[in-house]
Parts: sequence; structure tokens; C-alpha cells
Amino acid sequence: MSVIDLEKLSKWYGEVIGLNNVTSAIGRGITGLVGPNGAGKSTLMGLATGQLRPSTGALRVLGEDPWNNPAVLSRVGYCPEGDLFWNNLTGRQFVRFLARASGLSRSAAASASLDAIARTGMTEHMDRPIRTYSKGMRQRIKIAQALPHKPQLLILDEPFTGADPVARHELAELFRSLAAEGADILLSSHVLHEVEALTSEILMIDHGRIVAEGNLRSVRRELHDRPHTIRVRVDQPRRLAAELARFDGVGGLRLAAPDLLLVETTSPDQVYDRLTGLILKHELEAKEIAAEDESLEALFGYLTNRK
Repeated sequence: MSVIDLEKLSKWYGEVIGLNNVTSAIGRGITGLVGPNGAGKSTLMGLATGQLRPSTGALRVLGEDPWNNPAVLSRVGYCPEGDLFWNNLTGRQFVRFLARASGLSRSAAASASLDAIARTGMTEHMDRPIRTYSKGMRQRIKIAQALPHKPQLLILDEPFTGADPVARHELAELFRSLAAEGADILLSSHVLHEVEALTSEILMIDHGRIVAEGNLRSVRRELHDRPHTIRVRVDQPRRLAAELARFDGVGGLRLAAPDLLLVETTSPDQVYDRLTGLILKHELEAKEIAAEDESLEALFGYLTNRK
């Protein structure tokens, strides 16, 4: 089941193309939206939150067109990338005002705002004017304002911006908790390892087009023109290399350290199976067997830089 459906969707700004004939279905759970600056991520989020109208094609959010549709937008929570605050308001006033704007009654907005502020770790600072907040605090209160109406879908544009490592960890835990409670999340971030820690489901955009979507490992396995690199840390790497050199699935072997062998292959599953057998056969002491380039960062580099 999908929460956002795109069908031949395009958005133009005069002669500039934001999105170009995009078709996709974004599923339940947490999905990471990644791509270079100017790739079209913010355009997609603007369309999904009803701030922009498609030039051509169709868009459905929770089964409905979000343009000029308060009913569906009331089920969506949005944290924008930019800081657009009434700086004289306190954090509590800001979150409560937007909770009221989302349709909550005065008492419900007051209660739900306190809960949202607590979940983002801002209770101690909620009665200070926003103008006194640090960048990280401003980011937390922006996330808090997206939560009081308990949205079915959260759209978060660069939610880790300005957050220190402790805050990033706490926010990631919050997003996991919200997903476990049933919320679906579309999250854009340039902090690729943070996205990878949250989800293996990705949507990668470059130059207004989708270049990869779905499970990270499955997408990596489809790049047949890019050999996989496997790290093998073992006590006798030369002996292991001599055995692997006889295997047709191995395209390259490199001794990167006295105990580290890098194996290039277009058949990673078969090589993993072969490695296990060889290590047992020769009674080698293996300390690490891991994919060198199945990370989101490696995939990002392959897909956005290749010709």
C-alpha cells in the first residue's frame, strides 16, 4: 500500500524543470528522499504538501489530490527546511497556534502542543521567545509543530539541520517511535548515514528524475556495471586470495592491509557463500566480512556522478 503516488508528474518553474515526468509509489513506513542540491527533492515535498500545483501529471497523497484540499492536508504533518518563525512568540505559543490552525480545539491544542514539545525535548525552553533559540532548538520546535494533530503522514525536509550529534540521535529515536506508532514518514536529508540508520527504503532523485527507488540493497544489486567490493579481514589473506583467484565471479583482489583483503565481484552472493566455505576449510580466523560499497553514500555517488 502506498501513501504517495506519482504518475507522470512534472513541475516547471518557467524554463527550469523541478520534476520531469516522474512515476513512483512511496510506501508505508519511513522512506528516505535523497539527491544532490537542486535535484527536485523540495519540489516533490512542495507538491505533496499542497504548496505547489503540478504542471502536468497526477499526484495522490493518502489517496487524494493535495492541491487546495484541507481534508487531506489535515492528515499530514510538515517540517520545512527553512526557518519561518514569528520570532516574538515563545515555542509553546508557536506550536499551539499551528495546532489550532490544524483544526484542534483550544483545549486540545494546548494539551497536544505540550505533548509534542515534550517529545522533541523542548519543554525546558518552550516559554522562551523563539528569537533566543539556537539553530538546533529552532529545528526541534519546527518538528514539534508538525505533531499535535497526530498526522498519518509526516513530511520532513532536512530535519537534522543544525542538530548536534546528541540531538540527531534523539530525533532519530523520535522518528522510529512515530513510525512504530503507525505514522508514515517521508524524510529528506543530506546526512546520508542518518537516513541509512533510519530506513533501507529510499527514493533518489537527480536532475528532476528518479534514479533509484526501493530497498537499498536491492538497488545496489541492480548496478551490474559497478562491481561490489567486499572487505575480508582475516589472518591469512594471501592464502584466501589464492583460492578466490580461481573463482570466475571474482574480478579483482587487493591486499589493503596485512590482514585486509578487498574482493571485487559482480556476483556478491556467490562470493559470500564461497568465503564461508574457504574460511572453514582452511581454518582461517576471520574478524570481518562486510560490504564495502553497499552504503547509501556509495550508492549516492554511483548514481549521481556516473555518465
